[in-house]
Amino acid sequence: MLSTQQFERLVSLLKLDALQALSLVDGKVLASRHVPPFPPDAPALVLGVQDVGQMEAVCRVLLSVYPAEHVVWLVGWPSEAITESTLANVPSLLSAPLQAGEWLVYVPPLPAGSSFETFQEIIAHLRAPDGCPWDRKQTHQTLRKYLLEESYEALAAMDANDAVKMREEFGDLLLQVVLNAQIGYEQGEFTMTEVLKEIHDKLVRRHPHVFGSVEVDSVGQVLQNWEAIKKEERREKGEEENSLLASLPAALPALSQAQEYQSRAARVGFDWPEVEGVLEKIREEIEEIRRSTSLAELTAEVGDLLFALVNLARWKKVDAESALRETNLKFKTRLGHIEKRAREMGRAMQEMSLQELDALWNEAKQQEAGGSQGSQT
Repeated sequence: MLSTQQFERLVSLLKLDALQALSLVDGKVLASRHVPPFPPDAPALVLGVQDVGQMEAVCRVLLSVYPAEHVVWLVGWPSEAITESTLANVPSLLSAPLQAGEWLVYVPPLPAGSSFETFQEIIAHLRAPDGCPWDRKQTHQTLRKYLLEESYEALAAMDANDAVKMREEFGDLLLQVVLNAQIGYEQGEFTMTEVLKEIHDKLVRRHPHVFGSVEVDSVGQVLQNWEAIKKEERREKGEEENSLLASLPAALPALSQAQEYQSRAARVGFDWPEVEGVLEKIREEIEEIRRSTSLAELTAEVGDLLFALVNLARWKKVDAESALRETNLKFKTRLGHIEKRAREMGRAMQEMSLQELDALWNEAKQQEAGGSQGSQT
C-alpha cells in the first residue's frame, strides 16, 4: 500500500480533491471479486495491479458496473507515467508485467444516483420531515398493494422480454423494498443493513457447495441439502416442525403454488418414479371429467386435471405459471389482430361467422411465424 507521502503525491499527480470521498481497493482483492466493493458514484483508486492478467481481471470486474466507454487513468508506479483510456481498451494497452513497480487505476465516479447508498438517501429524504407528504404517510400495510402491482408489472416486462421495461420495473420493485426498510428503521423494527446481512448469511449458509466444502453432483442434491439446512435452522430457532408446505404464501398464483407444492414433495421422495405415471394420471383425470354429473364434481375434476398438468410441466422443467402467461399474451395479441382486421373490414366481430374469425386467427398466427405454419395453438 502507499505511504502517506506517496498518497499525497498521487493526489497531486491526478489533481484530485483530497477531501472528496475516495474508495481505495487492493488490485488483487478486486480481481477476485464479481462486482466492485465500493459505490460507483464516488471516485475509486485501485492499488497494486501487478501484471496484465490481474489488470484484465480488474477491468472485467469494473465492467460489471461501469460502461465500456468509461474513462479511467492508469498510473505506472513509481514511474508516475499516466495513461488515459476507456475501460474496455485498458488490457490492449498493456503487453507485459511491470519489472519494477505496479499499476494504479483511478476510476472517476459515475453520475450521481448510480449507487445503492445514494438510492437509500433519496428514500430517507422522501420520508424526512421536509420530504414528500405521500411518502411520509405510508406504512407497511398501505404499501402492500403497490408491492403486488409492481411485481406483476415486472412479470409482464419479463414475459415480453423487454429489457428496457425490465430495467424500469426492477427499479420500481427495489423502491418498494427500500421504502419498507426505511419505514422499518423509523419504527425501530429493523434496518436495511440488517435486511442485507440476513439474506447474505442465509445464502452463504444454504450454499455450502459454493461457499463451503460440501460437494454435490446434481440440482436435486442441492435442493435436498437446502431442505435439510432449513430444517436445522428451524430446530436451532426452537420452532416446531412444520409441514413442507407451511412456509409457502397462500396468495401465490394457483399454478405457481401447485408447482411449488409438487417440487417440495418431490424433494423428500414423494413423486412418480417415471413421467409416464404423470401422463397416465392426466388421461385418468380427463376421463373423470367426462363422467362428471354435477358442477361441483366437474369443478373438482378440472382442478385435479390442472394439478396433473402442472406436474407434467414440472417434470419437463417448464414453469407452468410462465407458460400460461405466455399463452395468455399470445391469445391477447391474436385476438387484437382479429379486432383490428374486423374494423378495417367495417365488420362487427359479433356478426362474423366462426369460419371468418378462424381465418383471421390463422392470419395472425402466420404473421407471428413470419409467414410459416406456426404452432397449432
